[in-house]
Amino acid sequence: MPDRTYGQFCPVAMASEILCTRWTVVLLRELLAGSTRFNELRRGVPRMSPALLSQRLKELEEAGIVERVPIEREPGVNEYAITPAGRELKPIVEAFGCWGQRWVSSELSLEQLDASLLMWDMRRGLLRGTMPSRRCIIQFQFHDQSVASRKWWIVANPDEPIELCQIDPGHEVDLYVRCDLRTMTAIWMGHERIGEAVDAGRLILTGPDRLVAQFQDWLGLSPFAKVEKPPVHLAVSNAA
Repeated sequence: MPDRTYGQFCPVAMASEILCTRWTVVLLRELLAGSTRFNELRRGVPRMSPALLSQRLKELEEAGIVERVPIEREPGVNEYAITPAGRELKPIVEAFGCWGQRWVSSELSLEQLDASLLMWDMRRGLLRGTMPSRRCIIQFQFHDQSVASRKWWIVANPDEPIELCQIDPGHEVDLYVRCDLRTMTAIWMGHERIGEAVDAGRLILTGPDRLVAQFQDWLGLSPFAKVEKPPVHLAVSNAA
């Protein structure tokens, strides 16, 4: 195993030994956003292998950042809870996101497309209070994706957790959203407005006029969407 010790007493170096391993900050983002179960965390970091996820969770537990909490109604099953030390990292993780939104080129960020992560984030950000007070089904169709990633359903029931499905839930769809994955990602990240995408023919909304008109209201945006960009010529590259 490679040496992960910087050999410095500096608190920055000591913290970096824990936080700067691959995937750790992204995993912390997901934990701080409210994911507690292993499978929920996997959906938030879909390109992270289960073995590495287990390893990073173990390391964070050893560092006192997360703790495993047994689920009373499910013997042998644990949740991962953020400790006070972990909660102190929230402004740091948010600052990472704000810096990335502000300084990394939008074009560069839109090269990193991931339908699974996008839909998981949009499910979490859905503003249920702006939707009709009944079950609503929204189907997203990304026509440029493979069959496995092309269709997604969001099921929003009053007073219940919002569900994300890749298999047809078997209920009548209230609103169809058709576009390419890049367009939907750009909208979610605040790089493009829904009206612009509709006018350009890259986004098609089919359903009751009220749901179509309020799409932006209940869809919400990424927590970083409102971060202002610097002048274009000042944006940094993301060279490896």
